[in-house]
Formats: sequence, structure tokens, C-alpha cells
Amino acid sequence: MAASEHTALQFTPVLSSSSLLAKVHPLVIFNICDCYVRRPDQAERVIGTLLGSVLPDGTVDIRNSYAVPHNESSDQVALDIDYHHNMLLSHQKVNPKEAIVGWYSTGLGVTGGSALIHEFYSREVPNPIHLTVDTGFRNGEGTIKAYVSVNLSLGDCQLAVQFQEIPVDLRMVEAEQVGFDILKTPMVDKIPSDLEGMEASMQRLLALIDDVHKYVDDVVEGHTASDSSIGRFISETVASLPKLLPSAFDKLVNDNLQLCGYLDIGGFLSD
Repeated sequence: MAASEHTALQFTPVLSSSSLLAKVHPLVIFNICDCYVRRPDQAERVIGTLLGSVLPDGTVDIRNSYAVPHNESSDQVALDIDYHHNMLLSHQKVNPKEAIVGWYSTGLGVTGGSALIHEFYSREVPNPIHLTVDTGFRNGEGTIKAYVSVNLSLGDCQLAVQFQEIPVDLRMVEAEQVGFDILKTPMVDKIPSDLEGMEASMQRLLALIDDVHKYVDDVVEGHTASDSSIGRFISETVASLPKLLPSAFDKLVNDNLQLCGYLDIGGFLSD
């Protein structure tokens, strides 16, 4: 495939609430980062296939991925199509509900080569998603973006491929968020221990409690207008807390801290 025959245009318009949404599971980002770290020395970027499904509301649910070997130069792109199809068959034996929903590449934005690769995936699935993960941290963090494409034509002549950016949903649970925060940081001295992770979580919890306490005080003193939905949320949250005596709560925390300490020591001794 020759990149010189294609032009890629990238747009970032204001999108309405009814626009297409790409929901990306953390496993996909971890897989992409791992493939980038293990890439051949001469490779500038890694590309691969995205697997998932389209939900009834139109959201593209991206749950898995795998890398596809390729060679890329300034004017040509070559994909290992046989490898791609063999990997797809292997994945679908494990989870037959996962289908191709698009493809990914490492880097920031799209290129002429991206238009060629997107053309291939457009033959694999209608309206594929193109996901980009900036593993080079050019904006200070790992920027993640998603695009769909529209062909711009004049009569029977195709002029360019327009890549339209769409929203990305990266909602994740607390444990996944901790790992993702580490990944998107350009420099990490070491992975935090269980005790350090617990300390960071407690600091975030105390900060949130301070915010709630300040909000309640401001409402009581008339500095902030009351909001019944927030009041109900705070009431339901407080009601869901287990009723423990201070002594029982202290024992529970201390027992868990000792367990974390034993795990850390065990890991140190095994090293």
C-alpha cells in the first residue's frame, strides 16, 4: 500500500451528546503499552487490532486487543494480514462474542500511513474506530484519542480521508485507576508497595471528606445554595457505612496493616 496516494485530515470539532462514544477498558491500554515496550528496535510505532462489540446505544465497547506486525516507511505500509486473521480466530475461540471494532496505533494523531491502515480495517468491519495512545508522552502524559473516518470525494475521485475525533470513556475501578495513573506518568521510580498504595488512597479519601464537610458547612451557613440530589447522595453514603465501635475499627485497620507488612517482607525475602 502506498501512503503517497492518500491524504489524512484530522479534525477536532465540538461534539454533541448524541455523538459516537468509544468505551476503552484498561486491559486494552495495558496491552498496547506492553506491546510498545516489546516492539522491535527499528519500529517507531506499534499497531494492532481492537476487539469488542457495539452496545445497543451505539457505544463502541473496546475490551481487548492484539498487536499486528507491520513495516512502515515514508510512502508505504505493509501489514501481516495472515497473522492478523490467525490471531482473530484464536481470540474468538476463547470469546466468540468479541469482534473487530477497529485498530490502534501508538503515537499522537494520524498520518498518511494511518489512512492506508484504516482503509484495510474498513474492509474488515464497517466504520472502524482508530485509537491512538501517545506512548511518547509528548504532552506530558499518555494522551488517548479515538477517531472515525469519512471519505471526502469530488465526483468519483477520492480526495482525502477525514478523521473525526470522538469522545473516549476511560472509566475504571479504583485498582485499575491506580495502575493507569502509574502508566500515564512519564517517570516512575518504582511501583508503590501495598502500604504506600493504601496511604495514597487514604489521603484521597480524607481530601474528599474535607470537600464534603466544607460543602455542608457552606450550605448550613447560607454561602452555597442547597442541592437535594447531593444531599440524598451524602445521606445514602453515610447510611451505607457499617456501624463499628472505634475500638473494632482500629483493630480492623491494624490487622490489615500488619497483613500488608507481612506481604511486603515476604516479597523482600523472596527477592
